Amino acid sequence: MDSWLGALVGSLSDFIWTYILIGFLLLLGLFFTLQTNFVQFRLLPSMIRELFKGTDRTAFKEKKGTTPFQAFAISTAARVGTGNLAGVAIAISVGGPGAIFWMWIVALIGAATGFIESTLAQVYKVKDKDGFHGGPAYYMQKGLNSRGMGILFAILMVLCFGLIFNGVQTNTISGAFNQSFNVDPLIIGIAVAAIMGFIIFGGVRRIAVVAEVIVPIFAVTYVLVAIVIMVMNFEQVPGVFGLIFSSAFGLNEVIGGGIGAAIMNGVQRGLFSNEAGMGSAPNAAATVYVTHPVKQGLVQSLGVLVDTLIICSATAFIILLSDAYTIGDMEGIQLTQTALNSHMGDWAGPFVAVAVFFFAFSSLLGNYYYGEVNIEFISEKPVYLLAFRIAFILMILVGSTANLELIWGMADLFMGTMAVVNLVALLLLGHVAVKVLRNYQNQTRRGFDPVFYKDSVKGLKNIESWGSKRDK
Repeated sequence: MDSWLGALVGSLSDFIWTYILIGFLLLLGLFFTLQTNFVQFRLLPSMIRELFKGTDRTAFKEKKGTTPFQAFAISTAARVGTGNLAGVAIAISVGGPGAIFWMWIVALIGAATGFIESTLAQVYKVKDKDGFHGGPAYYMQKGLNSRGMGILFAILMVLCFGLIFNGVQTNTISGAFNQSFNVDPLIIGIAVAAIMGFIIFGGVRRIAVVAEVIVPIFAVTYVLVAIVIMVMNFEQVPGVFGLIFSSAFGLNEVIGGGIGAAIMNGVQRGLFSNEAGMGSAPNAAATVYVTHPVKQGLVQSLGVLVDTLIICSATAFIILLSDAYTIGDMEGIQLTQTALNSHMGDWAGPFVAVAVFFFAFSSLLGNYYYGEVNIEFISEKPVYLLAFRIAFILMILVGSTANLELIWGMADLFMGTMAVVNLVALLLLGHVAVKVLRNYQNQTRRGFDPVFYKDSVKGLKNIESWGSKRDK
């Protein structure tokens, strides 16, 4: 960034992430971990059970809304983007192998925050023609009686996820295909824009169905490749674990700036990857029909763990089981591609290109939905949604050929600002989710399948989508 605008954006972004966001996220995550009595660990079996129950469509065919698994797929689609291939590589190249340890720590802590925000999204969701929608903007308006705060968040969400991130993702797709198959980036941009146009004009249900198919396929395939590589290099795996742990505390500074660089890059990339507390996943969580808000809060908490502990770790082991990260100045997707080449041969380049396509394309699906639901929060006039859809597709075309250094800086800035607004709301509303969790646990202890009503927890107001006990 040579321009004054680029320098200003970069400085503001660095200030927010370094001095406000990282500490706020970690401290709030620890606070919620204690408040919920370590919900992300205690109820892990329940998370898995609720996720697999959500794959049974027959249980939901009479109900409006997406299934728990579809919402999990949408939010995972947005979480699991090119950052899982390039972001992990950057963390290692700048912060050393120890950055991965701190990414794990961030995920373990952030899963509690992810539970809180998605449970709140369920509590304050509203009905629509497809079922339900909601998210941070809605719980800010209904839970805090602050529509202004909700509109501010919605604008930041639309700019960040709905527009700016599209350029980042499409540029990564076009760059990967240009390098591996020598395809003109603009042609890739046109193709992606055409496919996305077909999907987004089909509505949220089409997005949910597409994400439900794509996400498991690409995630499982990528993890399987990592497992094959670990098996091929079985004798080195214990050494890699040792390298990660020793580097995390500055005991083995292979590359990077020691423990400070490991912590900073691990935390930053971890937060950027799993998005816990950013306010993005709750938009998907609110679409689900469940009998109790906690059920979907648990599923979304599991998404945080899957993103970092499984998919990001897959990239980390692919890189660290090779010598690529110690040679030259490679970083990002180039480092991941070189590491795969060293393990699997020349076919790894095209494989990375295809993997990047699925990772980035699935992110576009999730990003679009997040933008749509927040546009509708600002105004339900059809012209605004049409304008957003056109802008969304145009940003795909622009991103395929643009120099995105400034856009990356703007994405970091808007995402950081958006997260701060959401975290303030979580700090003020977190006690509601904790009370709802207690209601869920009281029912499970008595052997019931938990059911929630708007008067199940005293003092709740502006609850629209949950009936009353008195009506039963």
